[in-house]
Amino acid sequence: MSLEHNNCRADLNLKIINIKIKTKMARMHSRKKGKHGSKKPAKKTSPSWTRYKPKEVELLIAKLSKDGRTTSQIGVLLRDVYGIPSVLALCSKSISSILKEKDLSAEVPEDMISLFKKIAALRKHIEANRHDETSKRGLLLTQSKINRLTKYYKRTGKIPENWKFDATRSGFFAE
Repeated sequence: MSLEHNNCRADLNLKIINIKIKTKMARMHSRKKGKHGSKKPAKKTSPSWTRYKPKEVELLIAKLSKDGRTTSQIGVLLRDVYGIPSVLALCSKSISSILKEKDLSAEVPEDMISLFKKIAALRKHIEANRHDETSKRGLLLTQSKINRLTKYYKRTGKIPENWKFDATRSGFFAE
């Protein structure tokens, strides 16, 4: 092979890499592609029309957490009821970091709990409908998602290293 041929091959490889970078990310368990749903505001400062001060918002978050609300429920309540568009812009801290400071954060992250609830509902459905292969596959995919999240949370220190997922106890979180 000549030097020119190798240069052409290198240029072609670079073009292929550039094309791959520009393509959109695919979903995890399907081949669908697309943009995610919501968009955050471009301006990261607190709006002037917000009536609450950062300390008041922190106390409000603590109160809502003590009432049994999750972090996402708190965020939705603050946005819809109290008119606080972004806690991060107002307080310079996220809701979860505020809860962590006040020792009110959950021992298991919220996304894991929602996956536990999903597994409990799928198990209940499969007990009633034993031949539902689609639901069995959904159960397997959900369990693998939990295993991946568990590895991530152990690596980042959000859950202890000896924590183990028990599928039989996942119904506990569904209540």
